[in-house]
Amino acid sequence: MDGFGAERKGIALTDRQKIAWLRLIRSDNVGPVTFRDLINHFGSAETALGMLPELSRRGGSSRHIRVASREEAEREIDVAHRFGARFVGIGEPDYPSALRQIDAAPPLLAVRGDAAAAAPPAISIVGSRNASINGVKFAAMLARDCGRAGYGIVSGLARGIDASAHRASLQTGTIAALAGGLDRPYPPENLGLLDEIWNGNGLAVSEMPFGWEPRARDFPRRNRLIAGIALGVVIVEAAKRSGSLITARLAGDFGRLVFAVPGSPLDMRCQGTNGLIKDGAILTTEPADILDALAPLTRRDLFSHSKVEEPGQETAAPAGTPPDDSDRARVSEALGASPVETDDIIRHTGLPAASVYLILLELDLAGRLQRHAGGLVSLTFAG
Repeated sequence: MDGFGAERKGIALTDRQKIAWLRLIRSDNVGPVTFRDLINHFGSAETALGMLPELSRRGGSSRHIRVASREEAEREIDVAHRFGARFVGIGEPDYPSALRQIDAAPPLLAVRGDAAAAAPPAISIVGSRNASINGVKFAAMLARDCGRAGYGIVSGLARGIDASAHRASLQTGTIAALAGGLDRPYPPENLGLLDEIWNGNGLAVSEMPFGWEPRARDFPRRNRLIAGIALGVVIVEAAKRSGSLITARLAGDFGRLVFAVPGSPLDMRCQGTNGLIKDGAILTTEPADILDALAPLTRRDLFSHSKVEEPGQETAAPAGTPPDDSDRARVSEALGASPVETDDIIRHTGLPAASVYLILLELDLAGRLQRHAGGLVSLTFAG
């Protein structure tokens, strides 16, 4: 293929920087968006770590924020190495290119397997766990033919459609996104399949810490990875309240193409996919439907730039007059329970953008800010 995936760009983190990054993302109240804003404001994770207690205090926190220690980070990195895994930062060459560009992309991914599996453009194939025989066969055909056409196949290691897509693309390259730590895969019956993935031409990825047992609320985060790594998401058999529909919605939010395989209106497993087609998803009855729609995207390098890099202090925000208590009061008063855009806060308060972003960071680290899709924010109210 020309263009996309032809060159793996990025800046490698030093061991010291990677430890600092892991400490920062494992600290209290630091999610991916907060992580990015801290790096962009302070220029490095090490500098940001030293500022966390003060930022949290200024944001109104009544308790001491927990900052992950160097020993904790080194221990997790050692566990990863002994497990045959490693951490890849968002600005590094082995980080999936398309994933870099989504809102709240994970700053660090734990990965195990062949890093080359993340290089080509990818297609996600997901669907029902309780899949029909025809659904499993069709998912395998799509994965096999799209893999032969040069695409990596991404899925979530679940029973049914996911497992079928992984198995059919073992030779061409597949990526399994996990909801728990890499050492806590789910479901247990697919452990053999996972071994084939990371010991062959595949890769397993997770943003969760080692030792993390997956919970129900962790699977939507895994679905973000599935949607974000790929150029398009194919749904094969999904009920009305299927988790696969969450993946489809996320794909739409990320600007990815959404494909849906039609099914019998009498089959409950197809009500979700048929609904997606009604809502504008690309009707998919053969691999060519996917390949033809994605062909124009693979000819352009759409995702070459990372949101977060740490080449030193170069990304630090320019120094200016720091916000004072009256500035913080103005921002807090402008916020409420309803999500608003940061640009609206800047216009409403008349404060410099840098001051507003720093105040939002303080509120976030104090546990008083809620971040929403599309970069919207609101105050968090107890109770």
